Amino acid sequence: MTTIVLNHQPYDGSDVTWNALRLASTLHKSGEKVNIFLMNDAVDLARDMTTKPESYDHDLVIMLKKLYSDGVALQVCGTCNARCGIFKNQPYFDEKITSTMQVLADWVIGSDKVLTF
Repeated sequence: MTTIVLNHQPYDGSDVTWNALRLASTLHKSGEKVNIFLMNDAVDLARDMTTKPESYDHDLVIMLKKLYSDGVALQVCGTCNARCGIFKNQPYFDEKITSTMQVLADWVIGSDKVLTF
């Protein structure tokens, strides 16, 4: 099992989030169990109101939703909802993904690999 923790604002001018999602997809397609945990400003990735800037080729929110619908485990920091991102206090696209540090801790303990982006 691989746990991927994302911290950066999704559209920050880099390919960090895009590459993390590409890796998650590739691992999942290879048969690896993948967990994605969003915290800090990365929580905006789980908000429907986050839209792709014209300068980006890929819609990262759609990429994340596809991974989630394909069975990749997704959890998003509940505390960060009110504290982080451009859209503070806005809901996540699915209320079931709101999570805690305990869930992240359990994933870290149970994972063979933990990657942070």
